[in-house]
Amino acid sequence: MLSVKNISKSYVDHKALDDVSFEVNKGSIFGLLGPNGAGKTSMIRIINQIINQDEGAIYLNDKEITYDDVRKIGYMPEERGLYKKMKVGDFLLFMGKLKGLSRDKCIDSAADWFENLEVSNWWKKNIEDLSKGMSQKVQFISTVIHNPDLIILDEPFSGFDPVNANLVKKNLLRMKEDGKTIIFSTHRLESVDELCDNLAMINNSKKILDGNTDEIKMNAKSDNYIIKHNNKISPNDKLFSIVSQSKLSNKLYESELSLIKGKSYRTMFSEISNDVDIISFEQKVPNMNDIFIMKVEEGKNG
Repeated sequence: MLSVKNISKSYVDHKALDDVSFEVNKGSIFGLLGPNGAGKTSMIRIINQIINQDEGAIYLNDKEITYDDVRKIGYMPEERGLYKKMKVGDFLLFMGKLKGLSRDKCIDSAADWFENLEVSNWWKKNIEDLSKGMSQKVQFISTVIHNPDLIILDEPFSGFDPVNANLVKKNLLRMKEDGKTIIFSTHRLESVDELCDNLAMINNSKKILDGNTDEIKMNAKSDNYIIKHNNKISPNDKLFSIVSQSKLSNKLYESELSLIKGKSYRTMFSEISNDVDIISFEQKVPNMNDIFIMKVEEGKNG
């Protein structure tokens, strides 16, 4: 669907992107991650032809992307742009016309999205009277009103409370099922765990990680184990250390144990089961927030 090939971009005294490449598959959700100032927004602006790269190329469906392609993309920038003196309906008609929709198609699409996002009777509302979350919904509708195949969202969950953030996530997953391709950047990394099939992480202008989200998490597994059991576990400095141990109920504990390097988890399981009844025993798999922090810290120390 989208290929980013060896993109570099410098400003006056700052290199924003340094030879960054990644692939976005059709019908998938792709996360573009990185700390503030890493280069995410520069990359998104290059894809949308808002700024030009110094080196490299962007390909859409195996052809170098054009301005006509960009007109068909659904793009929601981090800097939200609503015309506050307009009514919601007039704004959506205006945005739909820019994307090539007729008035009737624009009205039909807006009505569908009003239903999808659980907003009704908004057509004649003044934009300046909307809350931040309400404005965000209007911005989102204006992004997808022309039914684009490629949707690019820069910090899409900013301004939403948890209920409305989940509503947007539900609609992103529905669009993915309909074959849409979605790219989003975010600092809400729980959203990456919930939504993203693949991701790329940028730090200090360079790509430091990319691939399938589940595979990245599995490859980052540590030698820590989460165990539920019926009595307290006694320390065993030669086999494991106790990271944490908490009492969940009268006869239920949960512990995180860190296996000593070179020791077998089977030996640890056997040793522990001599003293307690083990209810569950699983290797700890880090979430994307853990991996994000680890990779950024590696960059600082490297």
